[in-house]
Amino acid sequence: MESGTVYLTRNRLTELENELIDLKTNKRKSIAEKIAEARGHGDLSENAEYDAAKEAQSHLEMKISKLENLLSRVKVINPEEMPEDEVHVLCSVQVLDLKHKEEITFTLVSPDEADFELDKISITSPLGRELLGKKVGDVALVEVPENKIEYKILKISK
Repeated sequence: MESGTVYLTRNRLTELENELIDLKTNKRKSIAEKIAEARGHGDLSENAEYDAAKEAQSHLEMKISKLENLLSRVKVINPEEMPEDEVHVLCSVQVLDLKHKEEITFTLVSPDEADFELDKISITSPLGRELLGKKVGDVALVEVPENKIEYKILKISK
């Protein structure tokens, strides 16, 4: 399990707490009902429905455990208290890839919240580490295997 601090806004913390409550109450109840129904079909050794329900239960319990672990490491931050002119966790950053002349916008988040498809990158990623503390106009030099990429910071927003 991860052990680092997870930085979240109060709203995101509330969303995750509500998700955990739903998983522990509604989802557990639903899977328990499926297991009970499958048990009623007889021999458990050759009961695919029972096996599937038990597998779903296992996945649910793993998800609950991971979410509880994440929530135990949360530090709530107020974006309003963070500097407006500096890159920090939970801010959105618009950068220009100086080589390809491509603009990219993303949000810096804790490693547990990173999701490339949602344009959320980890503050512990090479790019995230290089951007932290920088200001508009600064250039971040990111070393990747066999290459270096320069990103100029165009805009920082909360």
